[in-house]
Amino acid sequence: MTAPAQPEQTLALPAQRPPLPGARPGALEAREISAWFGDHQVLDRVSLAMPAGRVTALIGPSGCGKSTFLRILNRMHELIAEATLAGEVLLDGGDIYGADRRLTEARRSIGMVFQKPNPFPAMSIYDNVVAGLKLTGIRASRTERDRLVEECLTKAGLWTEVRDRLRQPGGALSGGQQQRLCIARSLAVRPQVLLMDEPCSALDPSSTRRIEETIRELVHEVTIVIVTHNMQQAARVSDQCAFFLASQGVPGGIVEHGDTQAMFASPRDPRTADYVNGRFG
Repeated sequence: MTAPAQPEQTLALPAQRPPLPGARPGALEAREISAWFGDHQVLDRVSLAMPAGRVTALIGPSGCGKSTFLRILNRMHELIAEATLAGEVLLDGGDIYGADRRLTEARRSIGMVFQKPNPFPAMSIYDNVVAGLKLTGIRASRTERDRLVEECLTKAGLWTEVRDRLRQPGGALSGGQQQRLCIARSLAVRPQVLLMDEPCSALDPSSTRRIEETIRELVHEVTIVIVTHNMQQAARVSDQCAFFLASQGVPGGIVEHGDTQAMFASPRDPRTADYVNGRFG
């Protein structure tokens, strides 16, 4: 799918101020990631390169560690009581878990869109988009905020639908619109990577199609990693896939990863072939 030209109303931030951070896609790499919840190991030595400016889909049946892996990529795993991990996550070669890296820096560079849309329901559409600026300590003038709101809503495919009601609550939008608002909110702090945990699972087919279009339009500006159980969606939106699998008493790991078309057309492992063709999972 060819990305449409940017609408004329999308403006860059004023040149007199330094650009917001993370304005280019970042290369993400997980090295030997293992994860536990208490004594229960859920991932075992998972390594995966997620190239800059590409969409990587994490596929596999429920309970194989995909969402845990995704949360490790921006340090959300450590928010869970008794959760521990081993290994490295590198963003452009720097370990986001390094002693010199602040948590807020990792979250600003690597954003997250969750399975269930989670805008601040009583906050206006406008204020939802710029909420991350204050949380991450980014200062912007009113003019900059106005332009940023328009830019991010445009990139999230929502501007034309809400431009006349920016002061209305974000919680009044439809489910699909709320999810695109969450994408706009994530984009406002200029992340290098955007993580998406089953972003379409609660949406109707029309909203799902719009989110998928948004993903393909954004990939030139931000690296995207998406967890999905929808094999057709993985085939449509991703450039590469990683197939996760776990079994009784064996923690999750990657069975196979590579180019999406190749994995769906001629997977190397018979377990991958069974899964992408719907024979289990």
